[in-house]
Amino acid sequence: MDSFMRKYTWQIRLGIVLVCVSILIYAVKLTVLQNTRDTLNYIFNALGFLPVSVFLVTIVLNELLAIRARNQRLEKLNMVIETFYSEVGNELLTYLSDCDPSLDTVREQLIVTGDWKDDDFSTLNRFMAGYTFDIDPRKVDLIGMSGFLKERRNFLLRLLENPVLLEHQSFTEVLRSVFHLTEELNRRTDPSSLPDSDLDHLKGDLLRVYRNLALQWVDYVRYLNRNYPYLFSLAMRTNPFDQNASVIVKG
Repeated sequence: MDSFMRKYTWQIRLGIVLVCVSILIYAVKLTVLQNTRDTLNYIFNALGFLPVSVFLVTIVLNELLAIRARNQRLEKLNMVIETFYSEVGNELLTYLSDCDPSLDTVREQLIVTGDWKDDDFSTLNRFMAGYTFDIDPRKVDLIGMSGFLKERRNFLLRLLENPVLLEHQSFTEVLRSVFHLTEELNRRTDPSSLPDSDLDHLKGDLLRVYRNLALQWVDYVRYLNRNYPYLFSLAMRTNPFDQNASVIVKG
């Protein structure tokens, strides 16, 4: 009870003040106008409408405000995701997909075009969820990847500190897997001469990053297609799965 009182101190004080003001107004009306019957009738009418008023304010209005707040948080979150793919995700996904020995057999299905509809992205999402991701760790330039991720370590840490990400579990998992791979590579003094057993361990970390990046990329591009055609155009021209991708707009 004490904690409740401390938490809602100003609300309780405001409620008391408003009730006192209301009592004072009715007292003045009864004293000056001396119209007890009409005053009591109005009070009962006001009390009768009070539950409806409470419903409109606490349920309807609060829900509308909550929806607006969720939409604002979603917009901020998608800005964070866009920044991540621009700075880290696209380049990392391009490199990892090139080390996938099976990707050439399905690469054409991953080429997003400007006439794609929402159903096309849903089909791609299902395909990616069922795809068997693979990586040949011996084709991966671990030294180059370690340097690339090390340069962006502070950027990744700032993203992890963003409270908006708490509402997006899948993207949080993307960041966690990328950050874990960064730590794994940073703790190896010479990634170029690792035994097969350690390469097999790193393969699991690389696959986790690869899969998470690819699945989140589909949702990211779908969001751009729905809301920001100019950003979607750039995403198509820098598709990490398209070996012929070029940022240059060709006629």
